[in-house]
Amino acid sequence: MAPLSLPQLTAGASVSAELLVLERVERTTGGGDPFWVLTLGNSSGALQTAPVWKDNAAWLDGVEKGRVVQVLGSVEVYAKTGARQLKVTGPVRVLPSGTERIDEFLPRVEYATERLWDALDKLRAGISTPRLSEAVNLFFADDAFRARFERTPGAVRGHHAKLGGLLLHVCEVASIGQHMAKTMRKANVDLVVSGALLHDIGKVEAYTVDAKGLGYDPRNHLIGHVVLGCLMFTERVTAARASGTCTLGDDQVTELQHMILSHHGSLEFGSPVQPMTLEAELLHWADETSAKADSFVDALADSEIFSPGDEVSSRKSWQLDRRLWRRPFRWDEA
Repeated sequence: MAPLSLPQLTAGASVSAELLVLERVERTTGGGDPFWVLTLGNSSGALQTAPVWKDNAAWLDGVEKGRVVQVLGSVEVYAKTGARQLKVTGPVRVLPSGTERIDEFLPRVEYATERLWDALDKLRAGISTPRLSEAVNLFFADDAFRARFERTPGAVRGHHAKLGGLLLHVCEVASIGQHMAKTMRKANVDLVVSGALLHDIGKVEAYTVDAKGLGYDPRNHLIGHVVLGCLMFTERVTAARASGTCTLGDDQVTELQHMILSHHGSLEFGSPVQPMTLEAELLHWADETSAKADSFVDALADSEIFSPGDEVSSRKSWQLDRRLWRRPFRWDEA
């Protein structure tokens, strides 16, 4: 049975579903009384509850972040913001630990993993420069790395924030970058594709996926995925050289390190250096295109900023910092 579609729930809808507790927050009223707000989710998305007041505090006994619960309630709209919320109408039942199949309760990309790997491996096989192919294969010929990579999100909150999101994002960036490099005839197409495949490897170490949802490893805060990716690449090159299986020269390693380090474009967006080559610049904009386009797709489907029948969003998308227009017609119709 398909999971309950949380984004499609409308005001007045009754809810009886198993959901994952993504957050439990305690707050206080102006008078000092406590109340609680839950964020509940499944593979379709997430929804906050209306406040659970202290008189019903017992309804939340044992309800903690990372637990799967059975919830009864109805959907209502918070008048101040127009946002939907789930009004809990009875005790929340906590399911026994170990019975949940956690991936069923986390958002996942709509494409089959096999299809995405086919696309990535086709791009990888198309790299005709032996040393660039060697660099990419340090990671993508490693089954253990592939298993971790395919489950990693592209972000914890933002673009491609889903299981399989990193795999989808990297396929998009490599494809976009390839076409950009071919259009700009002076660019090295193989180098752009290789940089695209390697640019976000650090997210495998930076992000976590568990019963608490999508999260951050401490290294994400202490180092960041951009620098982590450069460190991971350097470590694998060093190991390959020690085993006598690496033919990459120092300058070639440095250029690939530069592409990883500069792909966010500037210091304020997380890159310690700006792109200094044509290929690094193209990689940066391919990455930006994939990220912003995915944010647009999510925002246009966001029922929290678009009420039914709205053509223009009622408020700004937090990801894009602007209001959006949802086209009320189709170009392929008369």
